[in-house]
Amino acid sequence: MTPEFILGCIILIIGVIAAGFPREKTYLTRLINLEIPAFGLLLIMLAYDEMLAIMTFIAVTAISTFVLMRVIERKEAAR
Repeated sequence: MTPEFILGCIILIIGVIAAGFPREKTYLTRLINLEIPAFGLLLIMLAYDEMLAIMTFIAVTAISTFVLMRVIERKEAAR
């Protein structure tokens, strides 16, 4: 078990808890809290293969951020 894997698991667990139980229930806070477990997942993937990890992280982060921003915009427009 490499240090990247162990640190990634710790960050992933902390990030999932932070995303599941945010202090402030604003959409921006939830978006930021989703980036924490994504970084932990990146570290776990880096423990196995660097190129695969970077490409997957970039693709998933770009798509998920775009989708979440659209959801935030629609929720704000509905108010």
